[in-house]
Amino acid sequence: MPEVVSTKVLVRGPKFDYVEAEVRRAGTPGRVAGDGGSHRRVFIRHPGAVVIVPLLGDGRVVLIRNFRASVGAVIAELCAGTLEPGEDPALTARRELIEETGYNAGTMTRLGSYLTSPGLSDEMMHAYLATGLSHVGQRLEEDEDIEVEPVTIDEAFAMIDDGRLNDAKSMLALLLARRKGLL
Repeated sequence: MPEVVSTKVLVRGPKFDYVEAEVRRAGTPGRVAGDGGSHRRVFIRHPGAVVIVPLLGDGRVVLIRNFRASVGAVIAELCAGTLEPGEDPALTARRELIEETGYNAGTMTRLGSYLTSPGLSDEMMHAYLATGLSHVGQRLEEDEDIEVEPVTIDEAFAMIDDGRLNDAKSMLALLLARRKGLL
């Protein structure tokens, strides 16, 4: 089995770091290089994040419209955010729900956790369903410009089908909630 034998931080960022790892391959029978050798990989070391499926009392899901500089566009997605060091994901989910949507959750139900892009990052995403919502007002950070857009559950899945919602974390969180019979 391959193993990481050393890591070096290349760039330290405000939320995550770029890391170079030396990976030693295990010797594989039939391989010309019997010792397996080693190679380098660069990836993002991430503290983890949350994504929330906010469900209103009338059955609508609260999506947001958020500008993403990486794709140069405003996209539809579920609210989400990065864990602070040592922060419990459920607390992060409660904080981000209020910050981005303006809703406070009476109940936060864990849906599961998953790696977002293991070829690029070690980011672990923790998904939650938020119910018993009460509106308390958005508390956006200075660099955020987010619009709230409640849609029916059928509309959310139609948006996945036709490409209007193509954010992977949001798609998977909605699918997890549906598979658990919560949507």
